[in-house]
Amino acid sequence: MQHKVLILDFGSQYTQLIARRVRELFIYCEIHPYNNPPKDIETFQATILSGSPFSVRSEEAPHPDLSAIRGKMPLLAVCYGAQYLAHFSGGQVSPSNIREYGRANLSYVKSGTQFFENITEGSQVWMSHGDTIKTLPTNGICLASTSDVENAAYRIEGESTYAIQFHPEVYHTKDGKQLLENFLVKIAVVSQDWTPDSFVEMTVKELKQQLGNDKVILGLSGGVDSSVAAILLHKAIGKNLHCIFVNNGLLRKNEYQSVLDQYQGMGLNVKGVDASKRFLEGLQGVEDPEQKRKIIGGVFVDVFDDEAHLVEGAKWLGQGTIYPDVIESISVNGPSATIKSHHNVGGLPDYMKLSVVEPLRMLFKDEVRRVGASMGMHPDLLGRHPFPGPGLAIRILGDITPEKVRILQEVDHIFIDGLRQAGLYDQVWQAGAMLLPVNSVGVMGDERTYEKCVALRAVESTDGMTADWVNLPYKFLQKTSNQIINKVKGVNRVVYDISSKPPATIEWE
Repeated sequence: MQHKVLILDFGSQYTQLIARRVRELFIYCEIHPYNNPPKDIETFQATILSGSPFSVRSEEAPHPDLSAIRGKMPLLAVCYGAQYLAHFSGGQVSPSNIREYGRANLSYVKSGTQFFENITEGSQVWMSHGDTIKTLPTNGICLASTSDVENAAYRIEGESTYAIQFHPEVYHTKDGKQLLENFLVKIAVVSQDWTPDSFVEMTVKELKQQLGNDKVILGLSGGVDSSVAAILLHKAIGKNLHCIFVNNGLLRKNEYQSVLDQYQGMGLNVKGVDASKRFLEGLQGVEDPEQKRKIIGGVFVDVFDDEAHLVEGAKWLGQGTIYPDVIESISVNGPSATIKSHHNVGGLPDYMKLSVVEPLRMLFKDEVRRVGASMGMHPDLLGRHPFPGPGLAIRILGDITPEKVRILQEVDHIFIDGLRQAGLYDQVWQAGAMLLPVNSVGVMGDERTYEKCVALRAVESTDGMTADWVNLPYKFLQKTSNQIINKVKGVNRVVYDISSKPPATIEWE
């Protein structure tokens, strides 16, 4: 039986980071809202309580039922969790006299405690809270302090319950991974058996049981997630997997054929469908970005439905859904506010009558890549930058025409190809070009021009939730700009986007 860890989410911005750090220890974990814990809670080997934007003293504060957890399995309470245990178990939590936010250093660590093994005084931690624990709960024993926070860590005598007022999951806490390892491996004795190879073995076995001899249709995008999902399904059901790669006319230059060739070289049963004319006609005259997404999603479903009817007896739709999508849909406060419509097929109409199978739904993006690597997938495919589902439609600001698509494909090709040639591609998480609805004055030869402006964008990130712009070398940008203006008819100005997410999103629409 695989060992697993439960993370109860109280709405912290860092909850997903806790899960990522636990997974880095090769330990399987699941995030569940504090107000909707799993039914099989007794099958977990340990529980971690997340932080929260709430104060335990407020009326709106989350109040979890810990009766099935506390004293029955090892428990680690982080920040809000630590304050909750103190506040409702005989301790005292009060507003802090000073702002306990940012870097701090441990000034005291209780000697001989397994929880802080290999962590010494002076170790840097990250604080993020407005309240502080003034008095420990009943049977509480202080394990660590900083110069400003006396009860930075404590345990409760007589049970395997530990609590900390700092965040071990963020990189600023230098020994955070060691602390989590001490708790999970040494105290909770959780097995470190969550590896890419074990995931592949377990998932293929489950897919065989789930699907039997049924046929599955999978929409390939050319990206990492759908490609890894396809290989897993192929391992389980072979030729019963029918992959469809749709050309919406908004892909990168030459991408339709090159991706098709790559897939067929992997032994997949893939059919290419060139529906570019259908998509571009549907988008004619449309400027609103949300409307563009909905039109593309609608046309895609229609094309997909047409193709699905040609696969006799298909019962399942395969999707490359990954864990962050799952977490968001079951979050403490319900689905997050819609910044933009998601491009996944997701909302298939009832008339398609297909059940959904999602082999990657418990993986983070970096884990998807590791699983792909363990199955021998080519590094070029696994290292591909993410590309938006609506493609260049949301990188062409304003209405879409075949000429604008041609211009942006050429610009994008020069930029991406240049990154590869300069050895910069793998240093960038995502890159692309935007065609702006702006004409500017220029001079070419002795003639005045009035042509388009394009913006280049390159960001570094781990999962796209936050991103920072990449400081590309000036010489590279200079060369790229010159090539674009000289080679792409219709463009006379190039700018570089140096805004981070947040506040800006990665895409412009």
